Order: sequence, then structure tokens, then C-alpha cells
Amino acid sequence: MPKIKLDIVTVERTVLSEDVDFISAPGIDGMLGILPRHTPLMTALKEGDLHYRKDGAEFDFAIGGGFVEVRPDHVIVLADSAERADEIDEQRAAAARERAQQALKERPRGDVEFARLERSLRRAEVRLKVAKRKHGAGRIGGPDEPA
Repeated sequence: MPKIKLDIVTVERTVLSEDVDFISAPGIDGMLGILPRHTPLMTALKEGDLHYRKDGAEFDFAIGGGFVEVRPDHVIVLADSAERADEIDEQRAAAARERAQQALKERPRGDVEFARLERSLRRAEVRLKVAKRKHGAGRIGGPDEPA
């Protein structure tokens, strides 16, 4: 089966660079399923779960928004933030969710602060969802682990 190159990049680092079988990414208009030889595409990403399949194993990342460029043989994800499931500290993510929920209850001042708090809440919820998958909810392995 042909592979497609996946690069996930943030401002701080290259998070991943691998040849994979399939990619699912959280596009702003819905989930994108990407296979080798996909039609070229460029779109924005929202906060969500990006996962890919490689040799029968599936791997998850929490993506904090950004952009994706799809070419027939290469996908480049320019993410605001990206964390592998095994990098996420569930307790920190749960605490961040609680702080964001509490701040939203306290009536944020202005639309900008409200939008920032909503984004923080969505990011914390995505991180928790992805982290929980590493505990046997259907995903196996990790980028550095054998399947």
C-alpha cells in the first residue's frame, strides 16, 4: 500500500515526520480523511484530535488549530500546538478545563476575553479526550512504540 508523508510542525519544533497510511484531521468544516494521492488542498484546522494510521497501529495528537496543506504525497500540518497522547498530563489538562469553566462562569469582560476562554476550554477538552485514548480506548502504540 502506498504511504503519504506526514509532517506536524509547531513554532517550537517539528513534532512528527513519518510516512503513514491514513490521516484524519479536524478541519474547520469537519473531519478530513486523507489517503495517499489525495487531491491538493489547503484549509484551516480547529482544535481537535488528529490521528494517523501506520502499519495497522493508530496514533493520536491533540491539535490546537492551525493549517494543513495536502499534496498527493505529502501532508504538512502547521499547528498552533500539537501534543502526542503520551505527552499530555491528564491532571494538568483537567485543571485547565476547570479554570476555563470557572472563568466563563464569572462573566468575562468583553468578546475577546470570552473567545480566549472558550478556546482554552476547547483545547483542554481535546487534550483530555486524546489523553484518555492512550488508556486502551481503541488506539495502540505511539510514534516511538512498536505496534
